[in-house]
Amino acid sequence: MQSVEWGEFNIIDIFDVKNTRNILSRDIIENSGKTPYLCASAENNAVSSYISFDERYLEKGDCIFIGGKTFIVSYQEKDFYSNDSHNLVLYLKNNKKTKFVKLFFAACINRSLGHKYSWGDSISNKKIQKDKVSLPIRNGKIDFEFMESFIADLEAERISRVEAYLLATGLKDYTLTDEEQ
Repeated sequence: MQSVEWGEFNIIDIFDVKNTRNILSRDIIENSGKTPYLCASAENNAVSSYISFDERYLEKGDCIFIGGKTFIVSYQEKDFYSNDSHNLVLYLKNNKKTKFVKLFFAACINRSLGHKYSWGDSISNKKIQKDKVSLPIRNGKIDFEFMESFIADLEAERISRVEAYLLATGLKDYTLTDEEQ
């Protein structure tokens, strides 16, 4: 693995930060649709259910989601609904970057700020305005190429491990049922 230089950047220089809208769990019908309903949980990429709801409350995907009270950081590829207006969404200002880069950003935000925020001292839109994130740099600029290749390498390694496991257990050609999918 190559040596990486790191630098600190202001969150607000990289992302547009917004509070999510608020849909209370008592106002939804669980498993009523196909749109993710997010909570601030570390499980299942923060998805607690899939719902159908008023589209005025829909949050745009392709963003980083932060559970405001719990500081759970995840990349959300698809549009979603949020359970709490204390949650934040971060949209990359130069959104011409790939999913892999955004996954790397999510990990860096978690690593850079995770020690700072907790249930008793939750993150907010106001607080994050002053926060910095540590990122790989090359020639003083964010090294997007490194970010992309690092996550691509991780994914390839994980896929290779899963394929080896499926082959060893005789599940290589297993077809999922509709219910399993």
